[in-house]
Amino acid sequence: MTQPVLKLAKVIVDFSGFKAINQLDFSVQPNRVHFVIGPNGAGKTTLLDVICGKTRATQGNIQLHGKRELSKMSENQIVHQGIARKFQAPSIFPQLKVIENLEIAMKQKKGLFSILRAKWTKQEKDKIEEMLNLIGLEKVRNELAGSLAHGQKQWLEIAMVLIQEPDIILLDEPIAGMSKKERDKTGELITQIAKERAVLIVEHDMDFVKEYADVVTVMHEGQLLFEGSMEQVQNNSKVREVYLGRKVESDVVNTGS
Repeated sequence: MTQPVLKLAKVIVDFSGFKAINQLDFSVQPNRVHFVIGPNGAGKTTLLDVICGKTRATQGNIQLHGKRELSKMSENQIVHQGIARKFQAPSIFPQLKVIENLEIAMKQKKGLFSILRAKWTKQEKDKIEEMLNLIGLEKVRNELAGSLAHGQKQWLEIAMVLIQEPDIILLDEPIAGMSKKERDKTGELITQIAKERAVLIVEHDMDFVKEYADVVTVMHEGQLLFEGSMEQVQNNSKVREVYLGRKVESDVVNTGS
């Protein structure tokens, strides 16, 4: 098996005696769309929080590429190591143009010196064009970001994250509030993104997970309950009991965050 991009070993997140994450062993392989699902309180969002440094692990190890220990790093340090996160609500600059949002993201990657520079290199210009084409917003590059549709705002922020060139991108319910057409395009975008990096997604829409997942991890009470393909998840009796409280033969139902 290839070296995981990300590996958690015996991670605990203890909030005054409540273990939101409890002895969790978890890994993400390169170039995979990896979904995390589970009922309310399973620890899904806490998992993303502890990976990106928003929440500190009480104990355990979090390694990137098997050598960079992240558990003691700050959020800012972790970003520079190659982990980027997009939250559920889009965080863009609505008063600026679409292309200006991407330029700001590029400057953040390059640092203060780049912010003070007047000119872009050809490589930087090409990267911005690549992002516009990837998210399908090349024709609205000069429109104000605040005027975009909900799905377009989400895609713009994903591009702003991608321009940082992370090794793994964390997405928290990326299709929330989207139309069917927007959801389909987001799924295609995620598939395209995974050709160059790992994508880790917390999601509650099982139809979306079923269509686009390479790997599905089911969490319960801060631990890994089951992991496999979506078909394997749906056929697992333990998973069905956790979701529905009894053994059934139907598919896994939708869950909350």
